[in-house]
Amino acid sequence: MSSTEVNQQGVEDVLFDAIAEMGPDRSAVTREAAFEELDVDSLDLVEITQVVEERWGIEFNPQDFSNVKTVGEAVDLVLARMS
Repeated sequence: MSSTEVNQQGVEDVLFDAIAEMGPDRSAVTREAAFEELDVDSLDLVEITQVVEERWGIEFNPQDFSNVKTVGEAVDLVLARMS
């Protein structure tokens, strides 16, 4: 899937699945869910950035996610980098 074919749902699916692999139940992973509630820490966020880099070739600095508190904010950040 190229970045031109990616939409919000596609990014959500990839990120939600990646987060669920870190431990939280997939049904708990929503746009509104806070990473703290899901027990996702800063090292997990680094893994998420690696998934994004591998999938879409978008690189992030660690500080890019420093103010991201919810899954939806992470999705929005990825989408913003794609445009």
